[in-house]
Amino acid sequence: MSKQIQISASILCCDFTKLGDEIKKCEDAGVDSIHVDVMDGHFVPNITIGQVIVETIRPLTAIPIEAHLMIEHPFMYIDSFIAAGADIISIHAECYGRLKEGCRELGQFPKEVESIDTENAQKDIRHIREKGRKAFMAVNPGTPFCFDSLLADLDGVLVMSVNPGFAKQKFMPAAIPKIEHLRRIFDGDIAVDGGINDLTAPEAVKAGANILATASYFFSSHKPKEMVKFLKELDRWG
Repeated sequence: MSKQIQISASILCCDFTKLGDEIKKCEDAGVDSIHVDVMDGHFVPNITIGQVIVETIRPLTAIPIEAHLMIEHPFMYIDSFIAAGADIISIHAECYGRLKEGCRELGQFPKEVESIDTENAQKDIRHIREKGRKAFMAVNPGTPFCFDSLLADLDGVLVMSVNPGFAKQKFMPAAIPKIEHLRRIFDGDIAVDGGINDLTAPEAVKAGANILATASYFFSSHKPKEMVKFLKELDRWG
């Protein structure tokens, strides 16, 4: 593939009592971006972290920071995450469409849609880019690609290979045909998030992904530099 493999380290699994050291570990290992999983307990069944963590990390590193907004109303918070120092804003397709039956009520997960309001989504995407940041559209496993018309405005697509909400989940093979389809029609970045390890990463790269988001696999590694090197060389396997 033509795009170089990039590694995005999700701090969801880092040791927050040693956050500065963990960011330094990312730098030393050759990580390309810091992935911040923002969860609100409504869009996903968990609450994690917000702008204050992005603001804390920003002075510690020059590595790009991605704010992955797993929240119900991302448009309300885009500017505050940009102000905190995020370089990439990932918004979920499911926030722009009518939710399927079975996930419309409070506490029903995962959130899924069949189609989205592309006009509203495009407004937020363009706002992000007008602020000089990269805009990614994230899509849950149960949501089909329903935003082809937005691809020209997107810097990347984040394909979820687990239902979002918790770390250490198993990779869902159904993500592979999604990535393959997307790579056939999209020249931008394709990131895959969830269950990435030495077995699943080669499959994702072969399908067309060029950004691998990893949480527990990276932060539990005893040799993170070697692990990152291994992942970045996957494209050489053809």
